[in-house]
Amino acid sequence: MSKVKKINHVAIVVRDIEESLKFWETAMGLKLDHIEEVPSQASKVAFIPVGDSEIELVQPTTADSGMAAYLEKRGEGMHHLCVEVEDIEAKIQELREAGVRLINETPQVLPGRKMAFIHPKSTSGVLVELYEITAAG
Repeated sequence: MSKVKKINHVAIVVRDIEESLKFWETAMGLKLDHIEEVPSQASKVAFIPVGDSEIELVQPTTADSGMAAYLEKRGEGMHHLCVEVEDIEAKIQELREAGVRLINETPQVLPGRKMAFIHPKSTSGVLVELYEITAAG
């Protein structure tokens, strides 16, 4: 069985990263690590470390992306919970065998990581991301 190592991050969809950072930095005293453009997800992401995990503020960069549609429909708020796993392919296979509904049957491969999503209908309404850290790409 592929081990779940930790909560890697909690992603929060926002309309404006700079505006949202005011709360996290000023009120909560957290420090922004960096902001990254993620063209494959049509988004811009701010990474805010919290212990061994992160808060990620995710802002859509196009009006026609899935993230923009989510934001329009549901408004700002928690988008997904990400758990880091040792072996994402093994975990996907285990979940498939257990009858869990997956959004991604195979992981997306990005520099330094692999990721896949589990459908909220299998997780009490929470979008869950699986994440495996790989050698830096």
